Amino acid sequence: MFLHQHPYRPFIQKDTKKLIVGTLPPPRFSTGDLLEKDVDFCYGSYYNSLWLFIDKIHHLNLRYDNSNEAIEERKRFLIKNNIGICDIVASAEREKIDASDLGMKNIKLRDILSYLKTYACIDTILFTGGNSKNGPEYFFRKHLKSYGLKLELVNNEVPRIHKFTIPQSQDKPDAIRTIKTVSLTSGSGAANISISRLPLYKQLKAKNPDFNTFDFRVLQYREYI
Repeated sequence: MFLHQHPYRPFIQKDTKKLIVGTLPPPRFSTGDLLEKDVDFCYGSYYNSLWLFIDKIHHLNLRYDNSNEAIEERKRFLIKNNIGICDIVASAEREKIDASDLGMKNIKLRDILSYLKTYACIDTILFTGGNSKNGPEYFFRKHLKSYGLKLELVNNEVPRIHKFTIPQSQDKPDAIRTIKTVSLTSGSGAANISISRLPLYKQLKAKNPDFNTFDFRVLQYREYI
């Protein structure tokens, strides 16, 4: 049994407004067996594509390698845009060493709610995946339930939007703070099939045969990142 521990601490600043929440990076980021184009940072897998979407949207011309400069490029972008990253899974066990969310067992979650209380500027959570089993929204729902809280549906169209309320901060327990969640389409290749079934994707594809699932994600992520 492989113990898959998250290799990165949450990346959050005092003025962070949006928080990206996923599950776990591929096991090679925990074992140090990075590929040539991997970046040793959150969402550093070249094949996850999150940074490819961000790169395309913001014209960053990012590096994709194991260098410190590649890491610093990403940190500078996040800080400048008040974006943080805090994946919800702290550790999990795997019988098969792969990146499948469904392959995780004996899962330990991070206390995301405690980070939200500490960093009072956060008003939006961006899930890199939906409510499918062992996805980030799925785990977050379980996490909220443990505090007696739940998500309230705002918009059922993809990307689905919910909201929930918590005390404003530790210093202002009586003031209510509303946080929005957005379930973005996962950057993994496994999500391509579900994208291809979406009416909006079919409509855009019909207008432009060259339009693909990467373009669809860029279009979606542009509104939130």
